[in-house]
Amino acid sequence: MNVFIIGGGKKVYFMAKSFISKGYNVTIINNDKEYCKKTARQVKATVVYGDGTKIKILEDAEIRYADIVLALTPKDSDNLIICQTADKVFNIKKTFSLVNDPKNVELFKKLGVETVISTSLIISAIIEQKVSVDDINTLFSLDEGNITVMEIEINETDPATGKILKELKMPEDSIISYIIRKNGEKIIPRGETMITGGDNLIILSLPIVQSKVLKVLKGDMK
Repeated sequence: MNVFIIGGGKKVYFMAKSFISKGYNVTIINNDKEYCKKTARQVKATVVYGDGTKIKILEDAEIRYADIVLALTPKDSDNLIICQTADKVFNIKKTFSLVNDPKNVELFKKLGVETVISTSLIISAIIEQKVSVDDINTLFSLDEGNITVMEIEINETDPATGKILKELKMPEDSIISYIIRKNGEKIIPRGETMITGGDNLIILSLPIVQSKVLKVLKGDMK
């Protein structure tokens, strides 16, 4: 696989090393000459000095051979230009962009960026889950981070305890897919299934509705 990364900093360095260890061909494009020199000495990647928003630079870097393009610059506008250029000019459909402003997530998706990750949303979700409550665990993500799988332990005092599923006002983009009872019994729930204290719920949801899911099941977390 040919991976093109436009951006810099430690995140690009470690990401490149990870891809290379898996046998991928990595090209890094950055507009800081000193960064390019240093990175070229540190990783076995093709390092190109230039502005990754410019078609000529991308063309010279042979981006047409890319299987995936990762736009990881500090500017949301640059990341959007990079992904749209990769898609519209070079016909590369697998594009990935970081965004700093969470409001840009839906805009980027509407404009054709395949995968959009907001570091602000991720960090806030981690803080909300790890700091506010101890019995919540994000197991893993699906669809390149667009869906999260959470495990939530229900306590006797939680508002969800004693309610059947159809009574819970769960957000539209979430579902309780599996229940592990305190005694080890495993259940695929239906509308009439009751939530009891000690249950561990496996929940699929979009990252953006995680806080609403927690409020329905655990109440307001202080």
